[in-house]
Amino acid sequence: MKLTAPFVWLVLAVGIAEAAYPHAEGGLLERSRHHARLSNQHRDLVDGRTRNRRDSTSKRCKPRTTSLAAPSTTSVKATPSPSPAKAVAEHKTSSSKSASPAKNTSAASQSTSNINTSTAGNCGASGATEKLTATTGPNGSEDWFNCGIESGGWTPPPFTVNEVITKDLAAAVAEKNSPFSNCAAFIDDFYAAQSKHGIPAIFFASIAMQESSCDPNEVGGAGEQGLMQITKDKCGGAPGGNCKEPSFNIDVGAGFFAGLIKQNGGNILPAIGEYNGWKLKMTKEQATAAAHTNCCPCQNNLDYLTQFLNGWVLGNDPTGSLRIGSFFNLDICHTGQ
Repeated sequence: MKLTAPFVWLVLAVGIAEAAYPHAEGGLLERSRHHARLSNQHRDLVDGRTRNRRDSTSKRCKPRTTSLAAPSTTSVKATPSPSPAKAVAEHKTSSSKSASPAKNTSAASQSTSNINTSTAGNCGASGATEKLTATTGPNGSEDWFNCGIESGGWTPPPFTVNEVITKDLAAAVAEKNSPFSNCAAFIDDFYAAQSKHGIPAIFFASIAMQESSCDPNEVGGAGEQGLMQITKDKCGGAPGGNCKEPSFNIDVGAGFFAGLIKQNGGNILPAIGEYNGWKLKMTKEQATAAAHTNCCPCQNNLDYLTQFLNGWVLGNDPTGSLRIGSFFNLDICHTGQ
């Protein structure tokens, strides 16, 4: 049978259309649903952050609450960078998605481990456990963090920013009864510090929680100022001379912390300790020397590192129903015993 030219062209046109859109019925619909899901997740996170921020501004410095649910955690491997502080931890859970493009971090390769498996240095294995206890957790044991402090002086093992298992700050703030609720009003400033220094925002928020409970009006016993408790010598250039202004205070404190990491060759442990006044080779006796003086709070908190690394950066309140630590050497300042 002889086919007419118009009929041949019609058959060819149908074939071309099917080749061009092989998933026209199922693929495009599924892609549409996928985009809708992403849109809903994005909107939920933004709405959650907005609600937290509104709550925090309506009542300043709400009491800290406890969140001890097992955190979703991540760990990353270092990416080549100009300095040890330039690579940023990525987060693999859906709850840790960034809520706006401005908060995206530079790419970094991810580890599949949920605990710190480091055995580097002279302090042995990290002693990390997936389950949080008073003295252990995903980032290591308190004995590992405080290596040497009870026998010859503190010699922290090597541990970099990118090896630390963390929770994304936006996800931590968005959780119900978040211990970071006091920090919600300043979340953009913490993410600005992340973009500037290549260190996850939750590190800076954790310092603020540990140092001031994220109270922008806090003044320390030696005159330390604001959220990050920066010393007065760092207040040059403060807007209107107000060293407690949150954006300025966070920026200066974050810069100081990033500098400590760099000075210590990328090792996060001495940087965290030194922010609280620890020194390499410090002994337990030196740390607690002020315990029976009229400046009892001048002691170094010997639980500072484990509270920071197994508490705050994982979204846990270390002062909650599960107290994180073992020394609790500052308790004497309140009990007198």
